[in-house]
Amino acid sequence: MRQTTNHFQVIGGTHRGRKFNFPDAPGLRPTPNKVRETLFNWIQFETNNRVFLDLFTGSGALSFEAISRGARQVIGIEKDLSAFQSLEKNRKNLKSDKIHFINTDALNFISQKSTQMLDFILLDPPFHQKLLEKALKSLSSNGFLTSGCKIYCESEFEITEQLLSEKISQKIKINKQKHSGQVHYCLIEVL
Repeated sequence: MRQTTNHFQVIGGTHRGRKFNFPDAPGLRPTPNKVRETLFNWIQFETNNRVFLDLFTGSGALSFEAISRGARQVIGIEKDLSAFQSLEKNRKNLKSDKIHFINTDALNFISQKSTQMLDFILLDPPFHQKLLEKALKSLSSNGFLTSGCKIYCESEFEITEQLLSEKISQKIKINKQKHSGQVHYCLIEVL
C-alpha cells in the first residue's frame, strides 16, 4: 500500500509560504489554515521569545507556525512514529535548533511533574477519544499551568467554563473562542 504525503504551508512570519510534508496517520488532521491564522492573530504580539509545548503535534503545523512567528523554543510531542519521522525531517530541512520533537505519548509526557516554565500549551488531540479532557486534568495536576500561561484547545465540541473547571484546578478564563465547520477552538489564560 502506497503511503500518501500531504502538506501544509506556513501562513505568517519569517517562514511564510514554506511548505512542509506530513504522512497519512490515524487521527492526524492539521489545524485548518483559517483556524491557524485566527489563533496566531489572537497571540500575534505574544509569540516572540516565548516557549511553546505542542502536545499531539501531528503534522507540526502549529509548531512550525510558532517558530516562524518568533518563538524561542517549541517542544513537540508526537507518538506516531511515521508522523514523528516526518516532523524530524521537516525540522532538519528548516535548520532550526529552536524546535525539539519527542517521540512519545503526550499523556505519558505530562504525567510527570513539569520542570520548565511554559508560555503557551497547544492542545489539538485526535477527536472523539476524550484526550483533551485527560490532557487538561494532567497538565493542571502536574504543574504545567502557571500564572500567565495560555492554553490553545481545539476540539469537536464547544469548550465551556464548566468543563474547564471540572478538569483544571487553577483559576482560568476563556479569552477567545470560535468555531469553523466542525472544529471548535479557544484560547484559555491561567490567572
